[in-house]
Amino acid sequence: MMSPPAGARPARGAAAGVQAEPCPIGPVVDLVFSRWTTPILWALNEFGRQRFVELERRIGTITPKVLTQRLRQMERDGLVVRTYHPEVPPRVEYEISELGMSLAPLFHHLTEWWREHAGDVATARTGYDDRGGPMP
Repeated sequence: MMSPPAGARPARGAAAGVQAEPCPIGPVVDLVFSRWTTPILWALNEFGRQRFVELERRIGTITPKVLTQRLRQMERDGLVVRTYHPEVPPRVEYEISELGMSLAPLFHHLTEWWREHAGDVATARTGYDDRGGPMP
């Protein structure tokens, strides 16, 4: 069987008998852009090491249970470092890890994209709503 020429796009779909490759962006989106991961990373990046209560106050609408779950997952994923201080009372602090900080350029680009295109999105939404939704 001959291989396709360099630069040629592979055949797609079930008709071609080829298994579709998963989107390479999917795991990044699952890891970084969950409902609470992004605000937690942003707060830790912007304000540095914080105790649980400080982080909870800074984010505002997150419940303690969800914050605990997200911080544990983010620690497991290597995005956050948890430091336990065996004092009376015990003190726990969280900070963004080096791996987590490596996402800062991505967040910067997304922020810039939003600043540049927020008006375009608003215009598109208004046009869609004025037309009454999808056209037949």
